[in-house]
Amino acid sequence: MATAQPEWRGLHYRTAPELASWLALAQPEAVIDPARRIIDPHHHLWMSGHTGRYLLDDLLEDTNSGHDIRATVYLQASAMYRKDGPPHLKPVGETEFANGVAAMSASGNFGDTRVCAAIIGYADLRLGRGAAEAIVAHIRAGGDRLRGFRQPIDNGGGIIAQKRGGTPNVPDLYGDPDFRAGLAIAQSHGLHFETWQFHFQLPDILDLARAFPDLTIVVGHCGGPVRAAHWAENLDEVWRVWHANIIALARAPNVIMKVGGLAMPYAGFNFHARERPPTGAEMAAEWRPWVEHCVQSFGPERCMFESNFPVDRQSCTYRALWNAFKLLAADYSEAEREAMFYGTANRVYRLSL
Repeated sequence: MATAQPEWRGLHYRTAPELASWLALAQPEAVIDPARRIIDPHHHLWMSGHTGRYLLDDLLEDTNSGHDIRATVYLQASAMYRKDGPPHLKPVGETEFANGVAAMSASGNFGDTRVCAAIIGYADLRLGRGAAEAIVAHIRAGGDRLRGFRQPIDNGGGIIAQKRGGTPNVPDLYGDPDFRAGLAIAQSHGLHFETWQFHFQLPDILDLARAFPDLTIVVGHCGGPVRAAHWAENLDEVWRVWHANIIALARAPNVIMKVGGLAMPYAGFNFHARERPPTGAEMAAEWRPWVEHCVQSFGPERCMFESNFPVDRQSCTYRALWNAFKLLAADYSEAEREAMFYGTANRVYRLSL
């Protein structure tokens, strides 16, 4: 399915010093429901020349900010690729890196949170049958922690490549026969697939889910609603298209929804542009219709809250983010809240906590 080519304007990302100064202005707020156990199913680690480093100690500073984070899941971020070797094997370095961090965490020397307890890497599945070598190499590098791959669809503007690099973005990727051949090999090894797309590309995910009915597909960031750039001029249309696409996608029982990512600048809530970081209550008020539609469409047993840190750190603190999720989940039953904060992630990533 062809996608429009948007213009990306005004999406400013603070440098590391700028961000540290801005986050320091956050209004103090108590942790809501501090005994609520949480698995954070989506975070990254990296060394970035622009937004700075975010490694184990940085993540722990956030996960130790008051919420009961029992484990985390590492998501592909084009970080720590091998410098040398065949191009298709260079991304294996990221899995090696994440598995090394997981081993550090598993030692117990860094606290009780099991960091990188599961790993989602990157292999170029467009290689089709030729992807088999890379898939096996990732499995070996990840040990018993590798759970799948994420390969972003062409995002219609280059913001993913601009900010993260290293992963080619291809129009109509998920319908490409070679990609699907590579994905079938990954599935044969018991791995699942994670997506990164925008709201107008969700039909591509639905088509993929129907073609692979036995494959677990995890959709990130509430399906990627875009309310920045020229979409800001017609927010009603964004809501209409996203709303309908979410309903359609939820009919595929093999699709799981990650609820989060709304603090990214392209989501258009503009918390990153405020004089000080928002509180959990402020974010919850803005996000409520979007979160509620995801949960109502997929059901709590197919939803999991995600931090998407350090990307969402451009707009808020870790403590405030999870407070927002807890406020948004307050009216659900205990079993439903347990699923969204812990149970769904524990099942999907086979963590056996």
